[in-house]
Amino acid sequence: MKKKIAVFCGSASGTNPIYIEEAKRLGSLLAEQNRGLVYGGAQVGCMGAIANQVLEKEGHVHGVIPKKLMRVEVAHQHLTQLDVVETMHERKAKMAELSDAFVALPGGAGTLEEWFEVFTWAQLGYHQKPCGVLNVAGFYDPFLSMIDHTIEQGFMNPQYKELIIVADSSESLLKQLDDYEPISISKWSEG
Repeated sequence: MKKKIAVFCGSASGTNPIYIEEAKRLGSLLAEQNRGLVYGGAQVGCMGAIANQVLEKEGHVHGVIPKKLMRVEVAHQHLTQLDVVETMHERKAKMAELSDAFVALPGGAGTLEEWFEVFTWAQLGYHQKPCGVLNVAGFYDPFLSMIDHTIEQGFMNPQYKELIIVADSSESLLKQLDDYEPISISKWSEG
């Protein structure tokens, strides 16, 4: 079982209430299954929803937030643990160090950037931890089409898509994270 799950998600709530509902659902499951949440440390949007749900169910929440975002993202003051770091680079490195798996819920550019960094690290062999996306209400359909387009245009090895776990429910996502078997892919082909 993957014990500590890093979740990248929006500091906004989004336009569809299902984004908050699914963040709460994932938070409940994490606590019920005795898994820790590692996330960006905010108390607003989807970030706040998942953290509050884990805390409400008496689970463990470890936030990591840069000083500069303490006010912008409204740092959560009631977490099990909150690390305040200097930079976004430190935030991502700390979250990666603490986590056994990575998940993206709906979010904006920051969510995508954070998830893509750990996904890139998986491609390059810096870690063998699973990288998943929770495709709530088809939110990540355009993203998955872009991955396919990138492969079709010769900019990504088709095997890299196998590194992405995609699920449309929190239950399925957690099961797939647990069942994940790392695969070894050579970055550069011979010849």
